[in-house]
Amino acid sequence: MIKFVCTFCLAFLLLASCKTKQEKINPVEENITESVYASGIVKSNNQYQVYSSVNGLVAEVLVTEGSLVNKGDPLIRLINTSAQLNADNAQLSADYAAANANSEKLSELKASIEQAKNKLNNDALLKERQQNLWAQQIGTRNEVEQRELAYNNSLKALEAVTLRYTQLQKQISFQEKQSKKNVQIATTLAGDFTIKSETTGKVYTVLKEKGEMVNTQTAVALIGDATDFIIELQIDEYDITRVKPGQKMVLNMDSYKGQVFEATITKINPIMNERSKSFTAEAVFIQKPAMLYPNLTCEANIIIQQKEKAITIPRAYLIDSGFVLLENEERRKVTTGLKDYQKVEILKGITVKDVLLKPAP
Repeated sequence: MIKFVCTFCLAFLLLASCKTKQEKINPVEENITESVYASGIVKSNNQYQVYSSVNGLVAEVLVTEGSLVNKGDPLIRLINTSAQLNADNAQLSADYAAANANSEKLSELKASIEQAKNKLNNDALLKERQQNLWAQQIGTRNEVEQRELAYNNSLKALEAVTLRYTQLQKQISFQEKQSKKNVQIATTLAGDFTIKSETTGKVYTVLKEKGEMVNTQTAVALIGDATDFIIELQIDEYDITRVKPGQKMVLNMDSYKGQVFEATITKINPIMNERSKSFTAEAVFIQKPAMLYPNLTCEANIIIQQKEKAITIPRAYLIDSGFVLLENEERRKVTTGLKDYQKVEILKGITVKDVLLKPAP
């Protein structure tokens, strides 16, 4: 019985001593890289969602997923019966308003102008003759005045018919231009019922089928570059001031587990997303994977600084951001440098010969 009690006590003491034993390490001289974490997705360059500018029913889908298209190629055609009728009516109005369709009116006024000129010339001759006779004391003053009045009336008649001709020309010209504009507007509206690609690339998604309703608020397709891809990153507002275009980064993707790829920051959007408290940045692969697809997810570490032969310790051994605990339980102040997610550089305060205790949690 006594032997059993002694054995139990010894085991208890050993177990207690093991539990209270603190982890120890020596600082290590190694390379350290300070980086900023970012999450993101892969996007096709010039990737955009296709929207319709009008509402309507899908009459025909002209492409499929994977189709290569050029800028301006039709993607989806909507039913546009009323729009086409409006375009036809506008064309009829334009044809009617054309200058050649109004040539009869112009010819009629030209003839009236010629008649007015002839009458004016005749009244001018009669007025001059009557004035000559009156100068010879032949005739009466009233006859002279009657000839002058007739001449003046003819002159005003010519001016009036000439003005009517000029106004008609302006009116015909205005109506012709206006009708052509109406044709352009109606044709454009009719053309809006054919949804076209705004860029050359690949159709990655078609979101509508024949017979479905299309509106201006919902995308109908997704198009982007067929071979050129970028990385769109979300960077926390606390880190954005340390990130600049030209910095390199390493990233991994779930689609290529175990592989690491390099990329370069090319662009930082200068406005923060208030909802996510993050900034959007873009990067390009230095050497891209063999196969890429839009919306593949990735995680990246943007390299801020790198240093060789730095003295480092695990971040868990740092107390209050500026102290460490030595083996003799001395609390010593240290100066820190670069940091990554696991390690921190120690610039001053300890050496690789010091033994550190891990602080109790």
